[in-house]
Amino acid sequence: MQDALQEIKRGADELLVEAELVEKLKTGRPLRIKAGFDPTAPDLHLGHTVLLNKLRQFQVLGHQVIFLIGDFTGMIGDPTGKNTTRPPLTREAVAENAKTYQEQVFKILDPALTEVRFNSEWMEKLGSVGMIRLAATHTVARMLERDDFHKRYTSQQPIAIHEFLYPLIQGYDSVELKADVELGGTDQKFNLLMGRELQKHHGQPAQCILTMPLLEGMDGVNKMSKSLGNYIGINEPPQEIFGKLMSVSDDLMWRYIQLLSFESLATIEDWKQQVAAGANPRDIKVRFAQEIVARFHSPAAAIQALAEFEARFQRGALPDEMPEISLPGIEGALPVPQLLKQAGLVPSTSDAIRQIAGGGVKLDGERVADKGVSVPVGTTVVAQVGKRKFARVTII
Repeated sequence: MQDALQEIKRGADELLVEAELVEKLKTGRPLRIKAGFDPTAPDLHLGHTVLLNKLRQFQVLGHQVIFLIGDFTGMIGDPTGKNTTRPPLTREAVAENAKTYQEQVFKILDPALTEVRFNSEWMEKLGSVGMIRLAATHTVARMLERDDFHKRYTSQQPIAIHEFLYPLIQGYDSVELKADVELGGTDQKFNLLMGRELQKHHGQPAQCILTMPLLEGMDGVNKMSKSLGNYIGINEPPQEIFGKLMSVSDDLMWRYIQLLSFESLATIEDWKQQVAAGANPRDIKVRFAQEIVARFHSPAAAIQALAEFEARFQRGALPDEMPEISLPGIEGALPVPQLLKQAGLVPSTSDAIRQIAGGGVKLDGERVADKGVSVPVGTTVVAQVGKRKFARVTII
């Protein structure tokens, strides 16, 4: 059981309460593992898959996963981490996004061990009387203990009354599903604890909660997000996924491997020892990038993505080490001439323009032909001037 517990805690931020989970595991019965997803966007990125990977680990250990699509809560709008009221989705948008979610999640989860549920199943039956009774279980003061609500209240930002219902409904979902364990991001801790309280209120054993870190985007600074442009989408072409993973820094690579790889803990520790002994971390990164591409496309696509990547960069042409630099964008991007100057690859922007005109500048192995090209915020590129000047640059 200790091996199972170690695997469950792998990469997790917090487990509450560990002693309770140990007792649940001792029963030997398959536990009911819940994670809820609001279908607010139709496409998933690697940040979303952190929870999905943990669900898969529970499946491998023989437990029953409940993939809960919050079609009812999606029409409220999750206020977590927001300083303004999030606009609710229409029923049609929720239905369309939910369909896309289901098509994507089974690239990770085992359909035979996954129970797909929609919280509209019970919330639409609860009715106005049931909703009032649910709201009566907690006070406004208790809700204002939640960090984002507290910040909005003290800064006199509006909080709509219906937003207080969101954590209550998420907690009530655990009552209906009789969850043994609920997973969520670190920003969901208040909502997850709400599930424990409401289960106790209804005479059920309290669920354990497992919080997972929020995965940083390719910039290594901000949470992975489509709006910031620092994301890697699981439906992107194989070459895009591979190239983006190869562009992350060597330090961030280990964070990605810890949260996204299905390799054993022993294998990852062995990789770290190899790098500490002098192995090139790029070789580990290649193996990891191929694993991710194979998961979301196919093993053949992973092989092809590596071949195309090596062809673009002419294997051996990149130095083993190069400066890693973060530069601020200007209105969402940074023009290449300024990028080259600020990265120290050229003495001036005018020299950068001459280098571009002469065909001596490459970004990620591709020649830059237009001096007007800009690199968006949230993007990491390998910039090259001539044959010997390189830098890995992240626009923040």
